[in-house]
Amino acid sequence: MSSDAVKKRKPKVIRNEAGTPETKRGRGEGDQLSAVSSHVKFRKVRLRQVTYPAGPHLIGQRKLITAKNQDVRVYNEEAELEGRDPQQDYMLYKDTCAALAKLMAEIQELKSGGAKVGSVEIEERRRQCSVHFITLKKLNRLAHMRLKKGRDQTHEAKQRVDVLHLQLQNLLYEVMHLQKEISKCLEFKSQHEEIELVSEEEFFQEAPAEISRPHVTRDDHHQLTLARLDWELEQRKRLAEQYKMSLARKEKIQKAIEQKREYLSSLQPGLQNIMQASLPVQEYLSMPFEQMQKQAEVARHLPPPLYVLLVQAAAYGQACDKTLCVNISGDVDEAKALSRPPEDSQDDESDSDAEEEQQNTKRRRATVGVQLDDKRKEMLRRHPLSLCVDLKCKDDSVLHLFFYYLMNLNILTVKTKVSTTTDLSGAISGGELLNSESLLNCLYASDHGKETPNPANRYQFDKVGITTFADYVSDLGHPYVWVQKLGGLQFSSGGAQSELRGSSLSASHMERTMKLLRGRLQARLALHKQFSSLEHSIIPVSSEYQHLFPAKVVSGLTRWTMMSYQEFTELGYVQHALKAGLVSETDLFFMAVVERGTARLLAAVVVNPRYPEVMPLFSLSLHWKGECSGRTDDNLRAMESEVNVCRSELQGPRPGLQLLTNQIQRLCVCLDVYLETESQVCDGSEGPKEFPREKMCLRTARGPSRLKPFKYNHPQGFFSHR
Repeated sequence: MSSDAVKKRKPKVIRNEAGTPETKRGRGEGDQLSAVSSHVKFRKVRLRQVTYPAGPHLIGQRKLITAKNQDVRVYNEEAELEGRDPQQDYMLYKDTCAALAKLMAEIQELKSGGAKVGSVEIEERRRQCSVHFITLKKLNRLAHMRLKKGRDQTHEAKQRVDVLHLQLQNLLYEVMHLQKEISKCLEFKSQHEEIELVSEEEFFQEAPAEISRPHVTRDDHHQLTLARLDWELEQRKRLAEQYKMSLARKEKIQKAIEQKREYLSSLQPGLQNIMQASLPVQEYLSMPFEQMQKQAEVARHLPPPLYVLLVQAAAYGQACDKTLCVNISGDVDEAKALSRPPEDSQDDESDSDAEEEQQNTKRRRATVGVQLDDKRKEMLRRHPLSLCVDLKCKDDSVLHLFFYYLMNLNILTVKTKVSTTTDLSGAISGGELLNSESLLNCLYASDHGKETPNPANRYQFDKVGITTFADYVSDLGHPYVWVQKLGGLQFSSGGAQSELRGSSLSASHMERTMKLLRGRLQARLALHKQFSSLEHSIIPVSSEYQHLFPAKVVSGLTRWTMMSYQEFTELGYVQHALKAGLVSETDLFFMAVVERGTARLLAAVVVNPRYPEVMPLFSLSLHWKGECSGRTDDNLRAMESEVNVCRSELQGPRPGLQLLTNQIQRLCVCLDVYLETESQVCDGSEGPKEFPREKMCLRTARGPSRLKPFKYNHPQGFFSHR
């Protein structure tokens, strides 16, 4: 503790016993002070009794005033602390506490024994307790000073550690800085390293001696690099001169080209005037050069499949069918916009429009359903341009084929339309014959055109929720396989793949497909005409087929109606045909009723879309003396065989478009034979006269099954067994 602090402390005033209670208390404290002074081994001095004003009692550092010479003695507890043992102070503390507890207990016993408060025994013990309290205070001060000293020493040691740590960090930073500088030096790359120099062998062979200096550069790698760079500079200077000469020559050639281009552009108006003047001549000679030129200009914007189809159809028409006409229709400007590459930069107006559109989009966020509809429309989007192929027949009927290209699905579709010179509204049952949805079904076997032939489209449909392409066929057209081949498209499938692609694939299928299309139109028109007569119970048999039938046929057609596939499947006598897989939903179904007297023959007729290449199928049910069908009666089965199997007789020479009417007429003849021979009695006597025998038969029945003679022999005019 410093001397200034000691000087500030006020001395304890010691009074005599005859004073006030404060004087007594001061005298007791004086005794305590003398006890402490004797404990810390200070020299005893006799103090002069002096009265001081009351003030704080300071113990530990005191100012002692002598009576004679006023000597001031000061002792420092910090200096004393150096020579004291903490363990001894701890033992002194324990002893003092024990003595203090013992004195307190004695005072308690004296008070409980009846001693008064101011008695000598109690006062003596109180003074001793005060001395012990002073000792405890001193020990407390010493403990605090030891704690402060330990903290100061710890702080000094921590400061030394911090200084050393700071020095270490400075050294580490300097090391890291030096390492970075070394790395930069090691990683430094000169610009000449990016230049691809010639090899050393080539350098020594081509470079002159004043640049290569072999006697110096062969041993010094640095000088070799400098020499190679000098040689590279010389070569580049030489190439720069050649480049300037080439640019001058290029500019000269460009000027010549511009002059010739201006000359050719000046010829264009004159040529256009000549073309306009030659239009009447072109029409007279059937050589539409101007129309072909315009079509060729538009054809440049067609997608590749439609372009292949255009070229091959035009080539086929020019070589094999002069009546074939091919035209391009659609929005040419939109097609040009599709083929135009997107612009990199847009003006401010377009930017503002885009921002406004984006803001509107943020305000009105589309629902999930609307987003899917937009995606479906985008996926099923057609190319703006399409092809129209007009196929003419001999009777001036025209089959219009409209070909479309679906850009995202990469497939072609087709729609049809028929134009005729005659009225086709007469036949009610022929309404489906020329329907654009079913006209070209199964042009090739099993090609229904309901599903897309591109396998990749299945995964595209899954993303936008399209279950089947058949739902969109009425709007987009039918994606027949033959349509893809006409456009040069071929997709992988389970069958054998052709090695032809593009124009070669289209050319290989063009002629046959056109013949099939023309044959399909002729067959449907012929069927439509036949249906019109059949609905009026007239079986039209042409003169060239009259020899197939007898002169007199009594049974006649009484009803000809169309029915649906569901109605057909409900008939009991057609189940064998359904189980055999001879009927499909794409066929046309009709009901023919042939009657003679009380006999009524029902014929369920199935007309395949590939008629007459595929014969119509007849299933019979006879209502006479009960009901029987081909499954229960052998003769009815033989009648079905006569109608369904004998194609060579009934069809005649190709194309054989009268096959259906010939089959119905044969069915009437067979019914006459069946009824006339069935009415005969086995013993030879005459039977009932409902069906008089008018047909001449060699034998009325044959074999255990008693089959009838249904075969007509011309020109003899009799019936026999097959």
